[in-house]
Amino acid sequence: MSRQLTAPSTIDGGSVQVRSLTYPDLPEVMSIERRAFPTPWSLAMFVLELSKSSGICLAAESAGRLAGYLICSRYETVWHVMNVAVDVGQQGRGIGSALLAALYERVADPDARYTLEVRRSNDVAIHLYERDGFRPAGVRRRYYQDNGEDALVMWRTPDTLAGGLGDVPNPGASW
Repeated sequence: MSRQLTAPSTIDGGSVQVRSLTYPDLPEVMSIERRAFPTPWSLAMFVLELSKSSGICLAAESAGRLAGYLICSRYETVWHVMNVAVDVGQQGRGIGSALLAALYERVADPDARYTLEVRRSNDVAIHLYERDGFRPAGVRRRYYQDNGEDALVMWRTPDTLAGGLGDVPNPGASW
């Protein structure tokens, strides 16, 4: 897998370099994953996503260390943002925004459609996604296994960027 780099971004407290996530990154990824989430992905899940040629897996480095990552899979005409994590000590510095910007740059399609699920209680992540043009469009009931919390389903599409939900499937649905 290539280590294609994006131009460094200036963030609070320094700069961040976003590149392709690689297998050698996985020990650091697993460490961040365990600190960031109550129900972390397994190593096998990361290996599977890295092996898919249709996905985009990104790593953000700051001060020479892995600071965050993003996993996105393509399903027909939709990009599914499956996992975004920033190391706990690096949060609030713009690394999540830099990862999303690098994703849009790699997809390179202004009409691309993105979706994701986020815990309803994760106000920081919801705010990040809303700043980036994602809009709530539904709920997945009891989505998270650790506590049965609902997931907010969010979409970023040409219509959500213009303030609507016209090109989002089943807006307002609960599953």
